[in-house]
Amino acid sequence: MSGSQDETPFHPRRTSKVAVVGAGSVGATMAYALLARGAARTVVLYDVDRAKVEAQALDLAHGIAFMPMATVAGSDDIEIVRDADVVIFTAGAKQKPGQTRLDLAGATTTLVSSVLPRLVEVAPDAVQLIVTNPVDVVTYVALKVSGLPANQVFGSGTLLDTSRLRYLVSQHTGIAVQNVHAYIVGEHGDSQLALWSSATLGAVPLAQWPGIEGRGPLTAPVREQISDEVKHSAATIIAGKGATNYAVGLAGSRIIEAVLDDEHRIQPVSSLLDGYQGITDVCLSVPSVVGAHGVGERLPVPMSSDEIAALRASADAVREVARQFGY
Repeated sequence: MSGSQDETPFHPRRTSKVAVVGAGSVGATMAYALLARGAARTVVLYDVDRAKVEAQALDLAHGIAFMPMATVAGSDDIEIVRDADVVIFTAGAKQKPGQTRLDLAGATTTLVSSVLPRLVEVAPDAVQLIVTNPVDVVTYVALKVSGLPANQVFGSGTLLDTSRLRYLVSQHTGIAVQNVHAYIVGEHGDSQLALWSSATLGAVPLAQWPGIEGRGPLTAPVREQISDEVKHSAATIIAGKGATNYAVGLAGSRIIEAVLDDEHRIQPVSSLLDGYQGITDVCLSVPSVVGAHGVGERLPVPMSSDEIAALRASADAVREVARQFGY
């Protein structure tokens, strides 16, 4: 009976909260993607530029009527991040035309060292997703300065590169991108590599793909051309419009969904490796299980001897940059 003293008190279920650090083009697009996909009930943005972060949040809030129900807010007060389930770190120096991601390491590692411990204070249980470039070096620094366990801090890594690879293979073969199963691993940068030896189209090994409907097989020269285009895609976009933001926003939101929904989804994210193919003490992307506790098992993907050598060389390149900055 309504109003009865025997009624159980109503306690609303706690909903998910995602905090985006950095209100620039990547951070704002990340927030937009999270809201549009209904990934989180609360999305907050934190940035030292008060006018900008409040304006970004207000612009997003005005579109809530056309999205799954959510709340969005922005502030230059770090308290807005408190008790977040996931923190996405997008703040950092902007990559300019001609710069490599590793060129950004100096300014960005200093920023991370300053801000991340404060984020951990207000959201100690949050999974920390690093998006800022150079993401592998920044993720390693974030682990060192945060004091968090290795599963709780990881980077977006080569998930976007893998999406680019699958798109280009799809374009060449005419097969839906969702049926292209191939990974880019290693550094999110110049030393990355495609794992062609384990790639498949549906269940057909890519090396055995005969070509259909007038589209030829993926020969070695074609594979090399695709790999090169993936590697230089970001530079092409930056030269044309100043930044990459849409695809990385979608990639980041997909990682967040895997965490919040505990999907145990396999994604090539950047995390601390310990004995993987002989690689230790460096953050690098390999196919990994992503769920509620962050990054889990790193999968032992079959690799050729050349791929293993290239992955180890990629690890050396990233490790050397980290050491240059004292990590």
